[in-house]
Amino acid sequence: MRAYSDFARVYDELMDNVPYGAWCDTVSALIQEYGISRPVDSDGAGQEESSGEETRLQSERNLVLDLGCGTGTLTRLLRRKGYDMIGVDNSPEMLGIAMEKSEESGGILYLLQDMRELELYSTVGTVLSVCDCLNYLLEEEDLLRVFRLVNNYLYPGGLFLFDFNTVYKYSQVIGDTVIAENREDCSFIWENYYHRREEINEYDLTVFVQEDGERFRRFTENHLQRGYTPDNMRSLVEQAGMRVIRLLDADTLGEVTERSERVYMLAREQGKQLRRGDSLP
Repeated sequence: MRAYSDFARVYDELMDNVPYGAWCDTVSALIQEYGISRPVDSDGAGQEESSGEETRLQSERNLVLDLGCGTGTLTRLLRRKGYDMIGVDNSPEMLGIAMEKSEESGGILYLLQDMRELELYSTVGTVLSVCDCLNYLLEEEDLLRVFRLVNNYLYPGGLFLFDFNTVYKYSQVIGDTVIAENREDCSFIWENYYHRREEINEYDLTVFVQEDGERFRRFTENHLQRGYTPDNMRSLVEQAGMRVIRLLDADTLGEVTERSERVYMLAREQGKQLRRGDSLP
């Protein structure tokens, strides 16, 4: 069963406890410290006076791609900070909701694409992928394919910032558990199973949604995710041609430990020649 179809309708409601604002501040700060993209107002303020070619290069350098943007919550928050945003997702339902809400922020290009078949019209200065999107890639070959595409579309010296759930989180924290939440008009049951041999986390999500003021409609979705270690990810990123520049525990923003549940990894494109006037942080 394809994930994030019916679930898309209630995704934002059930994710209302996710600290998107804090994530946005963290991501923005990391881009400012390690990246080459800078906020640009919708009227072009923030762009330096330059020739047509230099303006084009500045525009590419300041583009930020949100890979696996879902309903676009983080995409819109970053746009409000002034970043020139592109959102990519492979769920038409999730992307449809993102586009319905796009008038709130405006200026966001949304593309319906599988990240394994990513195709852009130019390079971008920053690629980010958060909220464990990459854990949905169950094979290292698929991850490597995505990383190579990211490297291909990164502007010279561009930044790749992503997070992933670790093997420790799936095996020791989530494990075989059941989570349930009862709300006024939407309730869910999350049944989680961890397959240790394959290092695959499986969860069956059953959602009850009130539709006509009285009756509830029930639907189910099955999700599969794979846990990765920092060493796994570092090896694949380097095989794709990028250089890892920092790892952070995504929950504490401190050093990564054996008990880190989610990790931020920052990598830099290093294969393309820097263009005139460009410099690295």
